[in-house]
Amino acid sequence: MKIMGIEAVYPKPNTSKPTSGAQKYPYLLKGLDIIKPNQVWASDITYIPTSRGFVYLTAIIDWYSRFILSWELSTSMDTSFCLNALEKATANYGVPEIFNTDQGSQYTSVDFTSYLNSRNIKISHDSRGRCFDNIMIERIWRSVKYENVYLRDYNTVAEAREGLDEYLNFYNTMRPHQSLGYMTPKAVYNDK
Repeated sequence: MKIMGIEAVYPKPNTSKPTSGAQKYPYLLKGLDIIKPNQVWASDITYIPTSRGFVYLTAIIDWYSRFILSWELSTSMDTSFCLNALEKATANYGVPEIFNTDQGSQYTSVDFTSYLNSRNIKISHDSRGRCFDNIMIERIWRSVKYENVYLRDYNTVAEAREGLDEYLNFYNTMRPHQSLGYMTPKAVYNDK
């Protein structure tokens, strides 16, 4: 197939393109010992297939505990749904010391970075082409897709929202994690 130039036809959007002229922030997590909740939060966007096309899921997680602090679903990839998730997380859980994301336009927008700066949150952006810089949330996306999305085959946005709400609640409160000593993310987050 490679020799003949044959490939699958599916959307291949790039969510990691920064806003033109956006300020660049360094990656602050290299060599950092993450030892407590609210030290580092991270966010990312993934695609959720439905029978009517893709919807976009963003989540804010606590890096230490893997606790999903908030999430939003949207039919477009604008900044507002990412900012809504961030506002919910800070309203319910306070603010982190560092907020880490990729360099996508949603996270490099003036609205998003201004919100972080106004709360004295240090901004950390992954290096280009380095998916391992945000590995915690990438691992959560794998769990979400293989344990829920691909098994449920959602038809509508409403179905996806309902199913994801159920799964993400399960993920936070009932699903034990080997790397967390077989505790749940919520238990680890609330433990310290």
